[in-house]
Amino acid sequence: MNSLKNIYVFFLFALVAILVTAQTSIHNKGLKDYYSSYFPIGVAVSTQSLRTDEVQLILHQFNSITAENAMKAALIHPSENIYYWKGADSIAAFAKKHGLKLRGHTLCWHNQLPVWFFTDSAGKYVSKEVLFNRLKEHIYSVVKRYKGIVYAWDVVNEVISDNKGEYFRNSPLYKICGEEFVAKAFQYAHEADPRALLFYNDYNEIHPEKREKIIKLVKQLKKARVPIHGIGLQAHWAIDEPSEQQLDSALRQFASTGLQVQITELDISVYPKGISSITNPSVETTTFSSEQERLQAAQYKMIFRQFRKYKSFISGVTFWNISDRHSWLDNFPIRGRKNYPLLFDKNLKQKKAFKGVVQF
Repeated sequence: MNSLKNIYVFFLFALVAILVTAQTSIHNKGLKDYYSSYFPIGVAVSTQSLRTDEVQLILHQFNSITAENAMKAALIHPSENIYYWKGADSIAAFAKKHGLKLRGHTLCWHNQLPVWFFTDSAGKYVSKEVLFNRLKEHIYSVVKRYKGIVYAWDVVNEVISDNKGEYFRNSPLYKICGEEFVAKAFQYAHEADPRALLFYNDYNEIHPEKREKIIKLVKQLKKARVPIHGIGLQAHWAIDEPSEQQLDSALRQFASTGLQVQITELDISVYPKGISSITNPSVETTTFSSEQERLQAAQYKMIFRQFRKYKSFISGVTFWNISDRHSWLDNFPIRGRKNYPLLFDKNLKQKKAFKGVVQF
């Protein structure tokens, strides 16, 4: 009898141990683990964040990183004959040390190409040939430096206009070169690193008119045999946009191009899209309300349901910033307004939205 009792006690303790281990394992899983059979889960980082307690959160939750600013031309190449590599090098070294995938952001973006790219000593626009030479030298230098470390580049960023009836944004790049600079940028990036995946990256991708223009552009590039591998959807969304139908339609249409799709800059503003402008300064600026929390959690749950649905086409999802401690949406577009757009709060704890993303 005692023998049977001992066997029973042994199996009881074994069962408890298994349950505790399982619970501990579930508790210790990060986003990357929940989505290991779907797509890499990334996050945008700064050199500063890699010197804080956020590092442990990055390593636990994510298996891909993007340099938020350190690889942009304004920081890395501020003058024609001067490069500042320190910040980008430190992020590349961090990725290599910890076995993280690294996305490069971004090679050709009108908003952070320094003025010297476009002008001569008299301040006048340079010729197309001069601009192409400068762009080629820049892309070659940056891409070759991180060859074998950066697996994918946002080559060209935000060239499509938001204005109704206007195709290309009327940037200095477009004024000098016309549409040709887009193909040239992809060509230079491919020459510098033939193995890197090359993306066109843009925002407002869920709006039908802009979506059609983005798809028109990438189809033109494919038809011309330009080396483009994917479309980056920035996904700066809000608690009331997109709807599930809207997102499903967008993902389906982008997938139909035959290119990879990556969600490159994901965040969910806790303010409705309609009050995200500076004309509404009366919006609450300090608190994260229970209603905002509920709506944000529901929105995150919905969008990841859609991402999983299109896993055959989506090859990566990247959050834009690590936690609510810091977001590019703080003070933007309303000065003094705090936003809470991510899955982790200011203390790096999981928010309600986290559960909706991982429980499926």
